[in-house]
Amino acid sequence: MMRTDEYLLDERHTGTAEGCDAFAALFDPTTFRHLEALGVGPGWRCWEVGAGGDSSVVSWLARKVGPTGRVVATASDISRVAPAARPPVETRVHDLGTQEPPGEGFDLVHARLVPVHTPDLGRALRTMARALRPGGRLLVEDTDPELQPLLCPDEYGPEQRLANRLRHAVRRLLADRGAGLAQGRRLPRLLREAGLSRVQADARFPIASPACAALEAATIRRFRGPLVAAGLAGDQDIDDHLANIASGAMDLAAPPLISAWGRKP
Repeated sequence: MMRTDEYLLDERHTGTAEGCDAFAALFDPTTFRHLEALGVGPGWRCWEVGAGGDSSVVSWLARKVGPTGRVVATASDISRVAPAARPPVETRVHDLGTQEPPGEGFDLVHARLVPVHTPDLGRALRTMARALRPGGRLLVEDTDPELQPLLCPDEYGPEQRLANRLRHAVRRLLADRGAGLAQGRRLPRLLREAGLSRVQADARFPIASPACAALEAATIRRFRGPLVAAGLAGDQDIDDHLANIASGAMDLAAPPLISAWGRKP
């Protein structure tokens, strides 16, 4: 089953370097800002959950914790991260949904877009919280496409109408497969239910960024086949949309990435 935000944001499902780079350009600054605010520094012990998609956060954490720290990077598939892993980074194959944490006493646990692949998000957050030391920080980030269902918020012409029609087609395609469209907004409540204190959250909502266009182009190419097969779009629609994106005249939006964080008492 694919969730809607797998199409909209998750670079691990675009299958291209273009998609990975676009996602990092859009959201790495937000993630790094939050990690800085949480105090990540030399000697910290960190668990990066779901690190299989790219290594940008793992590399950032490794620089921050230095040789006296530790970064455990886990995912069900770590093939894209493991070859470049060097101390203080260690990589492990790990299934968050079924396995115990890869250790305990972490100063920080971070997960970005992991809820996309987690059937029981509440249980997953409890697992992550359990791995923290008292006073440790948990930062979880996920999308919420229902908060911004339009690809072009300013729908003033045929190009924008086509873009929004294709976005709605993708939402229908994935809704028919049982997709959820409102995950990010649940994070603050679920962090409190996992026993964390000082819970806060905010959102990053990119509009009119070249990285939005690059990510949309990468993902619409990937989903061309399912859209056409389902009768939700034609090949010409998709070709026209890709050409419109390439023109640089489209103000495209990505659904907001909601970041929620808290501390273990």
